[in-house]
Amino acid sequence: MPLENKLGITSSPELAEAEERISKRKALALFEKGILDTLDAGTVSALKTIHKYLFDEIYDFAGELRTVNIAKGNFRFAPLMYLEAALQNIDKMPQSTFDEIVEKYVEMNIAHPFREGNGRSTRIWLDCIFKKELGKVVDWSCVDKEDYLLAMERSPIRDIEIKHILKNALSDDIDSREIYMKGIDHSYYYEGYTTFKIEELK
Repeated sequence: MPLENKLGITSSPELAEAEERISKRKALALFEKGILDTLDAGTVSALKTIHKYLFDEIYDFAGELRTVNIAKGNFRFAPLMYLEAALQNIDKMPQSTFDEIVEKYVEMNIAHPFREGNGRSTRIWLDCIFKKELGKVVDWSCVDKEDYLLAMERSPIRDIEIKHILKNALSDDIDSREIYMKGIDHSYYYEGYTTFKIEELK
């Protein structure tokens, strides 16, 4: 069964297609309207704003913390009863160096604050921190899907792999529309969304 949605869609494949089309278009608008540059990078409130903007047309829970426990494979994300405390701790984490930023990103992934759309919104959030603190962004098109997913899976125990992968993909071209758009397509590809290229949705 697909998640309950504002579009009244009852077919999972149909919902996935609509979600990709609508939220990719919104992801481009986040960049083109300069909204990302107005956010307080690295805060939970910034991540909520990104998530709400991406998914507000599709889900009532856009930008809202999840109210259920969730897991992926054998990994259980932060239990609901500890989610608020985990997010308060993440808000306070330092983010002045590359290592600190990735450690904060790993903790946010473990928290997984939303019912759906965590990975896609959190990767945009990560780039906002890199841009503000280091004058860099990740060129996600240089990050192999399998390498990334495996490194993220292992990151709660050992974050050296994800640090290595992201460090090798950093770019100084922080205002490049092309790097951003390729990054969104790649970010969605990690999650299995490959029906539309962002270029076609403008």
